Amino acid sequence: MNEKAIFAGGCFWCMIQPFDTQPGINAVISGYTGGHVVNPTYEQVLSHTTGHTEAVEIDFDPEIMPYEKLVEIYWQQTDPTDALGQFEDRGDNYRPVIFYTSEKQKQIAENSRQALQESGRFSEPIVTTIEPATIFYPAEDYHQDFYQKDPERYKDAHLNRENFIKENW
Repeated sequence: MNEKAIFAGGCFWCMIQPFDTQPGINAVISGYTGGHVVNPTYEQVLSHTTGHTEAVEIDFDPEIMPYEKLVEIYWQQTDPTDALGQFEDRGDNYRPVIFYTSEKQKQIAENSRQALQESGRFSEPIVTTIEPATIFYPAEDYHQDFYQKDPERYKDAHLNRENFIKENW
């Protein structure tokens, strides 16, 4: 039986490809979660008035791709020491969050965060939050699979993240 995972790690454009290309992943959807406005638009979320965070919802087969592995992939796409956004994307709508959909996911995420903190990989504290999942609203169609639709713009948007990943992971 498939499960859902929801991760926020800055611009959702840059969070699709790392998961989309893995075995056991059925779909990766860009969207918004964690806010108080029903069915927000991209422009509303950008205004910082809805409380939403850009995120990806991953439909996965845990027999092929365990949640532990998804969390590991997630860490390697983010700067877990930056609570105020990710890379050039600043603000609460870009904050790093692991949204859990079950107590098992919560425990896995918390254990993984603790292990990362204790690893000494980063000298700053790990500030990525772990929060219960709320309603996930898919983003507009033009945001879906952006890395495939506009590879040049994706490459430009992904450059700072890519450099960070090379330096730290």
